[in-house]
Amino acid sequence: MGGLSFVIQLVSIVGASIFMIMIFRLIIKGRLREEYSIVWILCTLILIVFSIWRKGLEQISLWLGVYYPPSLIFLAAIFAIIVFLVHLSVVNSKLQSQIKTLTHEMAYLKQALQQVELNAKAPTTETVEEVE
Repeated sequence: MGGLSFVIQLVSIVGASIFMIMIFRLIIKGRLREEYSIVWILCTLILIVFSIWRKGLEQISLWLGVYYPPSLIFLAAIFAIIVFLVHLSVVNSKLQSQIKTLTHEMAYLKQALQQVELNAKAPTTETVEEVE
């Protein structure tokens, strides 16, 4: 049974490392913003730590008084998802406010441009007097 746990540990370390490389590639290509990459890098580091330190989850569970160690993973994941969703909601609200402001500014600029175009097309009294 010791050989199987070593294989699982090795697969989890390799998998977490590949995931970390993917995150860095997304950052370099500009497809993932730095503020979001910190969350993913932190999660990947936690996975790597628990992949290397196999008894760590059990020790932390005992320290926190959690009877079944895997339930601690689900509790932490649910908490992290809720915090991340609240953060995304705040970012979304901010972006909606900025879009509304930009839409108003664009409407004002469009109105001003139309007014300038109307003033440029309308003959002034000075040009009419010069022609006569």
